[in-house]
Amino acid sequence: MTALIRLIRVGLTIRHFFESSNHENPQGDGATPSACFERERPLASATMRLLDRYLLRELLVPLGYCLGAFLMFWVAFDLFGELEGLQEYKMRAGDVARYYLVRTPEFLVMVLPIALLLALLYTLTNHARHHEIAAMRAAGVSLWRLAVPYFGVGLAASLVLLALNEFCVPGSADVAERILQRQQDQAERHLIRNLGFTNTRDGRRWVISVFNERTGEMFDPQVFWTLPDGSDVWLRAERAIRTNEVWTFFNARELRGGGHTDSALVPGLQTNVLTMAAFTETLDEIRSEIKISNGLSFRKARKADVPVFEILDYLRLHPNPKRSDRFWLYTKLHGRLAAPWTCLVVVLIALPFGAASGRRNIFVGVASSIFICFTFFVLLQLGLALGTGGYMPSWLAAWFPNLTFGIAGLWMTARVR
Repeated sequence: MTALIRLIRVGLTIRHFFESSNHENPQGDGATPSACFERERPLASATMRLLDRYLLRELLVPLGYCLGAFLMFWVAFDLFGELEGLQEYKMRAGDVARYYLVRTPEFLVMVLPIALLLALLYTLTNHARHHEIAAMRAAGVSLWRLAVPYFGVGLAASLVLLALNEFCVPGSADVAERILQRQQDQAERHLIRNLGFTNTRDGRRWVISVFNERTGEMFDPQVFWTLPDGSDVWLRAERAIRTNEVWTFFNARELRGGGHTDSALVPGLQTNVLTMAAFTETLDEIRSEIKISNGLSFRKARKADVPVFEILDYLRLHPNPKRSDRFWLYTKLHGRLAAPWTCLVVVLIALPFGAASGRRNIFVGVASSIFICFTFFVLLQLGLALGTGGYMPSWLAAWFPNLTFGIAGLWMTARVR
């Protein structure tokens, strides 16, 4: 605190000196104005860098405490809720610890915006309580310039959330599921039975008795499609696998029909090995089909929990989904894109709440964060419900909370005195 006051006083003294020097030499003697500005610029720059480091340090310490506390609370809360289920899986203490360790990215995605909001409100309220913000603004530092370190932290947190959502959380969820099913037979763990999916893009329908999700191997696959001349084709094989971007069917048999519902299928090609380069379905697209189909079945509109690349893979296979599925898919897609930028919105909304002048209790920041989180959650659920129901454009439904709080934050920050 003392160091900051001294820093502000030095800045005011330097500013007053150069202003008075310029006033005394309005025409300039060839040295004073330009020399003063040349000397002033590095001094002011150094002062701002020191101020930025101070503000950043004052934010990162409570942010670390908030993240640790929220993570411990979330793990404890989830553990008490899932304890009975974990006991049914006969998990030992080491398995439980590893289970929650791999789920840490999932927890971090949920708690990081809340922790950042609470840390910002605490830090700004503490600065305002000791009149530090008033001193900085009296020295000529605007509120927007003062908030540059906070926006930097918000941007970094948004990029971290984006990376976690797309690259870490999906994989960690699969690893956590494997830990839960550790007692099951290793060979059965990755098998999906009675799988069916439709590639509307190319007009093919697949029916698979057993699909190994890890290796991509299929057992008793059947593929149905229609040729340009209108005839139907039915391909059935004992086994199929995709290698070198080509599907290979083993012990395959092909049947053809005349394109009418009452026409009989005529046996055609029968071979031990059949490669089908025309089949463009990839393993990633099939896995995306599985996850998206499960989501469509349960209509989980609570959060954008499906990775962007899986939604895009599904839309490539289904360019024209039915109306209700289209609302769900595009709301999920935009929700997934909007979620990470909540951290930047948090900075915008915390500035006017925390930077207002006057001596206030530190717990005002805590109460403000609870109110903001509750309001944001209500708007988020409302937007997702309206988007998945088709009552609001998908992009607006997903971005509605961010836009509302962002515009409100800009307006309130502009009015801070």
